[in-house]
Amino acid sequence: MAEKYIVKSCLSGDTLVLRARAIPGQPSKERILHIAEVSAPRLGTSQRDDEPFAFESREHLRALVGKEITFESTYSLPSNDAIPRDVGIPYLNGQPIINDLIKAGWVKVKDTKRELTDEDIQRRAIETEARNAGRGIWNPSSAPPRTVYHTMPNDSQGFITQWKSKSINGIVENVRDGSNLRVRLILSPAEHQFVNLSLAGVKCPRAAAREGEVSEPIGEEAKQFVDIRLLQRPVTVTLLSLPAPTATPFSSQPSDAPQAASSFIGTVIHAQGGNIAEHLVANGLARVIEWHAGMLSASGGMARLREAERVAKEKKLNLYGMSTTASTANAFSSAAPSNTARNDFEGPVVRIWSADQISVYDSAAGKDRRFQLSSVRGPKYEHLYIVLGRDDEPYSRSTDQSQAPYGIEAKEVLRKKLIGKTVHVHVDFVRPGEGDYEERECATIRFGQQKTNVSEQLIEKGLVTVVRHRRDDENRSPDYDKLIAAEQEAAAASRGLHSGKELPTPRIVNISETHSKASQFLPSLKRTGRHQGVVDFVAAGSRFKRYLQRDVEVQFENVDKAGGFIGSMYVNKTENVAVSLVREGLAYVHAYSAEGLSFSKQLFDAEEAAKAERKNIWKDYDEAAEAEATATESADGAMKTQYLDVIVSDVRPSPQFGFSVQILNNDGITALEKLMREFSLHHQSNKSSSSTYAPKTGELISARFSGDNGWYRAKVRRTVTNKKECEVVFIDYGNQETVPFTHIRPLDERFRSLPGQAQDARLSFVKLPEPSSDYYDEAVSRFRSLCEGRKLIANIDAKAGPLLHLRLIDPADSSSPTDSINTQLVREGYAVIDRKGCKYYSAYPTILKRLESDTQEAKTTRSGMFEFGDVSPEDD
Repeated sequence: MAEKYIVKSCLSGDTLVLRARAIPGQPSKERILHIAEVSAPRLGTSQRDDEPFAFESREHLRALVGKEITFESTYSLPSNDAIPRDVGIPYLNGQPIINDLIKAGWVKVKDTKRELTDEDIQRRAIETEARNAGRGIWNPSSAPPRTVYHTMPNDSQGFITQWKSKSINGIVENVRDGSNLRVRLILSPAEHQFVNLSLAGVKCPRAAAREGEVSEPIGEEAKQFVDIRLLQRPVTVTLLSLPAPTATPFSSQPSDAPQAASSFIGTVIHAQGGNIAEHLVANGLARVIEWHAGMLSASGGMARLREAERVAKEKKLNLYGMSTTASTANAFSSAAPSNTARNDFEGPVVRIWSADQISVYDSAAGKDRRFQLSSVRGPKYEHLYIVLGRDDEPYSRSTDQSQAPYGIEAKEVLRKKLIGKTVHVHVDFVRPGEGDYEERECATIRFGQQKTNVSEQLIEKGLVTVVRHRRDDENRSPDYDKLIAAEQEAAAASRGLHSGKELPTPRIVNISETHSKASQFLPSLKRTGRHQGVVDFVAAGSRFKRYLQRDVEVQFENVDKAGGFIGSMYVNKTENVAVSLVREGLAYVHAYSAEGLSFSKQLFDAEEAAKAERKNIWKDYDEAAEAEATATESADGAMKTQYLDVIVSDVRPSPQFGFSVQILNNDGITALEKLMREFSLHHQSNKSSSSTYAPKTGELISARFSGDNGWYRAKVRRTVTNKKECEVVFIDYGNQETVPFTHIRPLDERFRSLPGQAQDARLSFVKLPEPSSDYYDEAVSRFRSLCEGRKLIANIDAKAGPLLHLRLIDPADSSSPTDSINTQLVREGYAVIDRKGCKYYSAYPTILKRLESDTQEAKTTRSGMFEFGDVSPEDD
């Protein structure tokens, strides 16, 4: 019984490639059959042209592809590639094919030296009939002119430009693997072009190309799948793109000559079967390639591939059912969104951190949540510490200097579009912490009525790029294909990062470095009036949070001792920020400095309104108590004498002189001693610290003091997240220090009720030399020697908000009612009368007279700062 074979392909009009019936999991056995007794014109190669009518002859025989035949072998030929080769007569449905070929005129009967048989005589008669009828190769007209290009076009870019997105008829001549084909494109009856084609949007495992090679898993199955359906079948090809050019580091000079690509990228459609790529994915024989999304998204091709992928994964077919896929995915996938936090909500954008990170206020959680834009990467930055002298200012430096301007532009685009606006947040996944990188929620952010994806807009402008996820990484943006398409569009248009241009990095100058430098700029700034700006950093925490990264106008008035500017700030042209803060009970009015302002009445009225409504800092305001305190002042404005026992707990020489005291005349110190005993026991039994705890500005925490490694209550002044440290003030002693996150803990609720026992203070009536003075360090040292470690008596001469103006008295060294450490410092030339900062001095004529006398004595004796004469440092 003759063995049955399927016609796989036709090498010419007289040669067939046969394959055995497919057996799942095994490659089909093949053999080549040369039809006996006839010959057909030879098809051409890259070295020679087609013989006349060779293509037409082959096309006639190609009708057998996919059909089942049998054959009688006349004899076998030697094989060079382990594929059996036979010469014989094929049969279709029991009838010999050879007579039909001769009758159609597409083959010639070979001459023979042996004696003719009846079959030979019959074939020659059929041939004579075909010749007389002018059929096939016997056509009296010459073969139609045809140019066949067997190699890729020399100008591949020009070719793709001419034929891109056009439907071209073709024939699949070879299947290299499931996703790489060799196709004859029939550009016209007179022009054929062979091309190598990679299927757009998919990639199959590699199949062995020659004997001895090992195929990748599922590679042979994918190749066979395409062989059976497309090999030597008519198809419609749409060319979409060229593959990305490969780097050539050792090439000499770049050439402007057209280049031949190794392949094109496109789609292959069978008239009955549709897009072969979709069938490959649906059967788990190929994976989707994300970076082809730009070619396919507009036509919906990528969406169909994704749907096919989803079905294959659900059914766990082939590639999607392999155990290695699951284990790899489990090893590298990110965490699912948290069940405790909302994963889909709307809220206002409160901060733009970088080109790909923003913070949104979640009203249900009552806090800001920081998000990484899903599947997006902006230029990376290092902080520019020289700009503002701070560690967490928004301006930063990119690790790639050529990208820095684009990163700054991207951040500015986000600021203008989103800051203060309500956006829709969908948390796609959570990227786990690793090394120095903290856990981060990754989300898709949409804004406006059209719910526009902000990531897509940034990518379209070329300001950020799309993350290339691992193929088994399911944690990505739900609009990932659109993002890829947007990036390819930006690259094609050479926008932003894809332009290859190096833009100049914005030059940022800090004119507040010193008092002298700031003073140089003040006159011109005042003359110009209001200046436009952006609030980029808020040192005062939540009080100014509402203005962070908003457009504002500022008007300069003066410069402080450290070089900081003093002035007014306006939002929306008319809203005075100072007035707004006071009206909301978020700030006090400094009466002396406010009196000289044009809007002083608005400030005082705003403060009265905040007091009446008990807003924020005025929530415990007692109007009767304030009236009583005012009544205790004498008619001339001096406060009623009230001596207190104090201890100076901390001395701060920078940025300007100040100190803290603990008042001993109340029950607070006793309560503090009891609290500290319990506090110490609490921390001995709970020794674990977490570097992931990042406190907020203004938050009460437990912090370890470097002086004795003990734990104390502290308040956060500023958090430096990138350095994982924060500046704190120890509320019971006044010390200030920068501590790492590993040395802080959340403060237990039972230690929060006792108010901080340290009071910020300054010396009444007098001030020490300026920090820039040669005598400043001596003055501070002298103050320490007079005050530290001693129990002193203090009188409160004035108050400026929470700041106490104190006259310090050492009871062991006081013989006169006017004696004090204040006067002693003046007498020794380490302090002068502060007429500008202590306007109340006129209410204390006796004290003032004593201070003036001590000043004159210091000048006479050339003490301290008067060593070289009367420098007249006091303010008049």
